Amino acid sequence: MDFSNELSPETRVKMKKNLLYVGIFSIVMLFAGLTSAYYVNMGGAFWVVTPLPSGFYWSTLFIGLSSLSVFLALRMAKTNKLLAMRLFLLLSLILGVGFVLYQFKAYKQLQSKGVYFVNRQILTTEGRYGSYFSITYQGADIAFDGRDYRWNGNVLAKDKVEKMKAFLLSIAPSGKKAANPTGKEEFALKYKNEPMIFLQGNLCYKDSSKVNFTDLSRLKELSDNLALGRGDFFVYGRYGEDFVIKFNGQKLDYKDRQLYLPTGQKLSAYQQNKAAETADNASSFLYILTFLHVLHIVAAMLYLLVLVVRGFMSVPLEKFTLSLQLGGIFWHFLGLLWLYLLLFLKYIP
Repeated sequence: MDFSNELSPETRVKMKKNLLYVGIFSIVMLFAGLTSAYYVNMGGAFWVVTPLPSGFYWSTLFIGLSSLSVFLALRMAKTNKLLAMRLFLLLSLILGVGFVLYQFKAYKQLQSKGVYFVNRQILTTEGRYGSYFSITYQGADIAFDGRDYRWNGNVLAKDKVEKMKAFLLSIAPSGKKAANPTGKEEFALKYKNEPMIFLQGNLCYKDSSKVNFTDLSRLKELSDNLALGRGDFFVYGRYGEDFVIKFNGQKLDYKDRQLYLPTGQKLSAYQQNKAAETADNASSFLYILTFLHVLHIVAAMLYLLVLVVRGFMSVPLEKFTLSLQLGGIFWHFLGLLWLYLLLFLKYIP
């Protein structure tokens, strides 16, 4: 038997709201579990901390204005101002689209800094400048201090850095070098501080033997790192300005291309190995938390789209107002959830 027709309107409204609250509670538990996992994983590990991109702050503005617009749409519906309700509802949907667009813009900003969903390491190992390979310019070594490339004690000019990258790129893929039409070799390659040579176009060690596959892979990785602007870390930029690394919740110092504890003590051999083997879980968590929220926003936007269509149709205002009220509650919740995630990601690491 169907008892739905025997329920009073008040009971039906209460049932729908309770179902909505159950759904909201399940989402709260999901994100509570994820943020707890974030906090636990951060506690005893090396953790990359990067400033949040501006796209996240712009999207916060969009979802805040959208939440206000939904509130005003419901208010207009209750006062029977249909045109204003329709306009505010449509504006809410447009602002929701703006939120999603700026979320993806934020992801692009993160990726431009080397912050990806999966970064297999925090520290560069195989492609670290100076560990195996280094470069000379006009016979003098080019040194890397963790921030800049230096030549004869001065920061290497940007155009020279670009030429150095091009020189390395011309060798790295195959270990061969084409003949130089000018006959001038400004740059040269060194392996473990010993000059390398070219024999019949093939890159060779000092003893004239060809470069082996392992070292050629290291050279290719070094070339990739230089091309991306990556130094000792997988995240691009300057340590202390563009990003920092924390260990057990404490910010590590970085000097002389080494990480140090806040006490001034150099990392132990065990800690150095652990740092070299640690993946960038912080970036993975950032993407998971924010993208899951985007998925919920998209689902809510589909509901908003249905409301916009219904709002421009001849729908009984009483039924439509209830649907708008339920949609508004969920939309406001998602706005508050985003604010929580933003503050969590900004202040907890």
